[in-house]
Amino acid sequence: MANSFAKIFLGNVRITSNLLLLLVIGGLYAISIALSNTFVNIYLWKQSGEIADIALYQLASVVMQPLSFLAAGFLAKKADRIIALRIGVFILTGFYSAVLLAGDHAGSILLLLGVLLGMGFGFYWLGYNVLTFEITEPDTRDFFNGFSGLLTSFAGMIGPLSAGAIITWMPDAKGYNFIFFISFSLFILAVLLSFKMKHRHAEGPLRVRQAIAEIKRNSSWRKVLFSHFLQGIREGIFVFIIILWVYTATNSEMALGGYGFVTSAVSFAGYFFVSRFLKPTQRKKAILIGGALLFGAVFLIIFKPVYSLLITYGIIISAAYPLLLVPYVSLTYDVLGKATDAALLRIEYLISKEWFINGGRVVSILLLLIGISVFKEEKAIPVLMVICGAGSLLVYAFIRNIDMTLLTNTKEAKNSMPEREGGDSLS
Repeated sequence: MANSFAKIFLGNVRITSNLLLLLVIGGLYAISIALSNTFVNIYLWKQSGEIADIALYQLASVVMQPLSFLAAGFLAKKADRIIALRIGVFILTGFYSAVLLAGDHAGSILLLLGVLLGMGFGFYWLGYNVLTFEITEPDTRDFFNGFSGLLTSFAGMIGPLSAGAIITWMPDAKGYNFIFFISFSLFILAVLLSFKMKHRHAEGPLRVRQAIAEIKRNSSWRKVLFSHFLQGIREGIFVFIIILWVYTATNSEMALGGYGFVTSAVSFAGYFFVSRFLKPTQRKKAILIGGALLFGAVFLIIFKPVYSLLITYGIIISAAYPLLLVPYVSLTYDVLGKATDAALLRIEYLISKEWFINGGRVVSILLLLIGISVFKEEKAIPVLMVICGAGSLLVYAFIRNIDMTLLTNTKEAKNSMPEREGGDSLS
């Protein structure tokens, strides 16, 4: 019975201890972020009431992320990528503590908070992405990315709704205190679990110039990076504008938590079905459909962002994101695995990928700051939502001509990865 139940959810994928540990660590991180991060933007916005202030806070974060990726990459080369992940978790713990301790004065240190957030994300995701590259292989990559998204969706279901209820029920800052304490505890648990993973040091200096040179030589990698830039353009402003719109439409943390619960429930189901049933040969079609749905959904909310339309928008994009991201992330790692000296330069390639996606986010936020300084917010923001939202649709334009033999010739793909006998071999 237990084997049958596991087969339903896992299929025929061979689950190793390190792959399972990485999924659990990612899940703990996702719950911690879902509990706290959803409401940080609201907490800061309520102090100033200015979208420009939140945009500057987000800008500081996305500027620091690629710089932190570079520093974390150097650390991963000289020490170990797990240490980079642990440092990221500790910095994020410090970030949430700083927000809480600053209290009503948090609005006066927005840039500092943004820098801390960007540093935490940079160190954490460098370590996590390198571990993903090493532990997974083409045969397990769709499974890992799909179930990682599924865990993130589950966290998104319980996190915001629980946090919204706690903030509503507990007076003053007691609710925030409780939420940050839970996040802190989960972060520490994630660090402790990381000690169970086997270490493998990446030898040699950080060769960023060689990774940059690969962009000119490798057309598939270049297309993937340009598509990540477009993805970043969408994410830059959408990541906080939607949250602010939901809150201003309802003036309720519980309503914001409910929005997170409904959309994450849809995303949870989407990641499950996509990770279980999507075939490698269907990746490009899924990316096109997902990108088109993400772009089309924007037109539901730009004219009148009321709560009912925002919920409808959230449901559509939550179904679309698994279609886009599961095959898209898998394709990214497969192309990376085919790059020159992928085993030696995996960290450098991941750093260059983050530069492109955060470059897109910077451009998006700068456009917002310029737009609302020249035009009224109610005029500038909807136009920018359409322009930046098109990024998800244009992703397909860059990846559609990537050689499909990379995705379907499993034996060849395996031989191009650092781990010939399976991406889980970390000894």
